[in-house]
Amino acid sequence: MAIMAKDSGGAFTPAPEGLHRAVCVDVIDRGILPGFQGKETHKIDIIWQIEARDEDTENNERFRVLKRYSLSLNEKSNLSKDLEAWRGCAFAPEERSGGFDVELIIGANCQLQINHDIRDNGRVWANVRAIVPARDGEQKGENGALTPESYTRFKDRGDADGNSDAAF
Repeated sequence: MAIMAKDSGGAFTPAPEGLHRAVCVDVIDRGILPGFQGKETHKIDIIWQIEARDEDTENNERFRVLKRYSLSLNEKSNLSKDLEAWRGCAFAPEERSGGFDVELIIGANCQLQINHDIRDNGRVWANVRAIVPARDGEQKGENGALTPESYTRFKDRGDADGNSDAAF
């Protein structure tokens, strides 16, 4: 029997454009996926909740946005550039070679610049264009910092192996 996928054209409200306070709620290991020029690359998704709320949802939930990265701290990688912008300083050579546990950013605050892209079909997508440090006094766990709301980490959903049919 065929398994048919189609564009249902359902209502979807993209996160609003602008600079938003945000908190990282998840880092998802996507495994090895096709990358630049067809090369296979280890990918991760970083997911944030922004302070703005989606009034179209039942519980007036915060908007969530994500960005996919190659899991690399090469100085030219997008992950490296964004993490350095977020923390406000470059990685030292020993940090690059020794590795950085990206799960440490879960719960960390930042500010995200979100822009809209309009696809050929007219749909609007919210994209993270820039990441900057949180405002003073709004670091992880400090007064005024955002904390995750109503979010279960991807690895904690579904069966014991973290497999899930649920969308983020």
